[in-house]
Amino acid sequence: MTGVRLGADIGGTFTDIALDCRGQLYSTKVLTNYAAPEQAILDGIAVVLRDAGITPAELEIVIHGTTLATNALIERRGARTALVTTQGFRDVIEMRTESRFEQYDLNLQLPTPLVPREDRFTVSGRIGAQGQELQPLDESALERIADHIAAEGFGAVAIGFIHSYMNPAHERRAREIIAARVGVPISISSEVSPQMREFERFNTVCANAYVRPQMADYLARLQVRLKEMGATCPVFMIHSGGGLISVETAAEFPVRLVESGPAGGAIFAADVAQRFGLDRVVSYDMGGTTAKICLIEDFQPRTARTFEVARTYRFCKGSGMPISIPVIEMIEIGAGGGSIAWVDAMGRIQTGPESAGSEPGPACYQRGGERPAITDADLVLGKLDPENFAGGAIRLSVDNARGAILRDVGDKLNLPAESAAFGIVEVVDENMANAARVHAVENGKNISDNIMIAFGGAAPLHAARLCEKLGIDRCLIPPGAGVGSAIGFLRAPFGYEALASKVVRLSEFDAGAFNALVEGLKTTAEGFVRAGTQGAILREITAFMRYVGQGWEIPVTLPDRPFTAADVAMLRDSFRDNYAQFFGRAIDGPDQAGDGLEIEIVTLSVKAQDERTAPERLAITTGTSVADAPASRPVFDPARGETLPTAVVDRAAMTHGTRVSGPAVIVERETATVVTSPFDVVMQADGTLMMIRKEIAA
Repeated sequence: MTGVRLGADIGGTFTDIALDCRGQLYSTKVLTNYAAPEQAILDGIAVVLRDAGITPAELEIVIHGTTLATNALIERRGARTALVTTQGFRDVIEMRTESRFEQYDLNLQLPTPLVPREDRFTVSGRIGAQGQELQPLDESALERIADHIAAEGFGAVAIGFIHSYMNPAHERRAREIIAARVGVPISISSEVSPQMREFERFNTVCANAYVRPQMADYLARLQVRLKEMGATCPVFMIHSGGGLISVETAAEFPVRLVESGPAGGAIFAADVAQRFGLDRVVSYDMGGTTAKICLIEDFQPRTARTFEVARTYRFCKGSGMPISIPVIEMIEIGAGGGSIAWVDAMGRIQTGPESAGSEPGPACYQRGGERPAITDADLVLGKLDPENFAGGAIRLSVDNARGAILRDVGDKLNLPAESAAFGIVEVVDENMANAARVHAVENGKNISDNIMIAFGGAAPLHAARLCEKLGIDRCLIPPGAGVGSAIGFLRAPFGYEALASKVVRLSEFDAGAFNALVEGLKTTAEGFVRAGTQGAILREITAFMRYVGQGWEIPVTLPDRPFTAADVAMLRDSFRDNYAQFFGRAIDGPDQAGDGLEIEIVTLSVKAQDERTAPERLAITTGTSVADAPASRPVFDPARGETLPTAVVDRAAMTHGTRVSGPAVIVERETATVVTSPFDVVMQADGTLMMIRKEIAA
């Protein structure tokens, strides 16, 4: 797509800007401004516009992703929120599912709910599991609750009634009554997350209400500031599922932005995979605060209907806040360039999840930080050039990094600075390798069967060592890898996924009612997509199905056409085939007479997105010419366990087919690619670097 398009990604440490100006890419990284996040975007825009020689008025579209909603949930910096729920369900968000995410911890503490008990209010009225009204809504009680909410100065209201996904009438009426007396944003669960399972749904609507005032205020400020600088183009947000939505939709449903930045990175990696025809890829995105790993098959990132934010037990599934929205599925750990290194009570080096962020930043930034971070360790090991970090915008202090590492790690373990730095980096690399292995195994995959695509400011520094640990032979580092998520925003389609839970047993399948539900979801999804495009729209219909009595469902892709009563056999066979793929074999199910285990549809999903032209396919080359290295510096090589003279090559000086033998460092403005001794690196036709093991590079 030609034109002038800009992507802006606010991360925990850096704000990345990528400008596509009529096919030419310009990018920059600026430190994130926590007090006024929009200021970092404006500063970055000014840099790329100056480099491109254009004015703000020439921008045609701005696409934005941010971690602000995530950070507000993690740091509990949202609005004081009131939850209005069905009588008897006041404590659902505190009782959770009663699962023990750490089975043998006798002192297990559940995460504190977003809304404390004194701010949760109940009202009589009941919708049944089939959507029928069992008890009318107590409107007079709602009026009293609304008056109390107004008097107490709450900043937002969340409404979550039992079974509202089947019939939202009570929630909508409650919103009308409360809105007449309270002038704050009101979120209802049947719109935010119309899916079954009350804990996940109630928690999601609470999270949406909790961050809504802050995000609405921020998005409004951003639009005003952009117009003041002369940019009158539309602004779109990337949501957690990887599509684009309007700012207005984002302000109403900000919980959909919780994983927006990482989603852009996954889209970026999927685009690279499609360009080179790679059908099995693991994307590795390491920035200043976190590292994200995502499996991509057939050029599409894996997706899920729920994920967790702010896990209280480090990376332990079940210990966080479940957010029940469509999301690109990935594993995220607190391992970024700013992650703090420390020594625990048992004398072990640990890293993260606490991050130095941009304020004060790692010790080497010389901005007041005194604790050692991963960036400090990379600097001491020679991976970074202290005079040319972030294009020279930030001068790094080796002495500060060395001093912080010795004080907090080296002296405690009787290690010199270099050994302590290697220990820090080795721990974080092993943590990432373990996370990648677990993520692959949970999805029934072998991680070594994939090709890695590495991006983010810190990933190219660590990718080669990660490949060594995971047994991966090839790794791609695309052009603009340092700002990969922001570039991914420019590749994202206008898209939206609409879901609805409605339990339907195949023995009771009603084709007319089923078609009506699908059409309603199509209308909803396409309505969001039409806000950004008038072109052709692609649809993907998925049914989440299970055997009756099971606790969870599996996805089954359905054809995009009207259904008839005869399609029961197709639905049954499709489910059984997918079940066998997930679990090895299907359970003996009903035959044509309907005997045996019953199957049911639990949730329907319709994903709509605008049609995009596939990128031009490129062939991978292993290189022919060997580049001369005009410079070198000592860099610690983990494969050899010693500091080696290492070639330093400017990425811009490499041409198609140029091969550099490791150890080497390929330098560019936003990052540096460290090629360890087991690898060579080859420049591809589009400027992508491919690291490849020496034994298969010949």
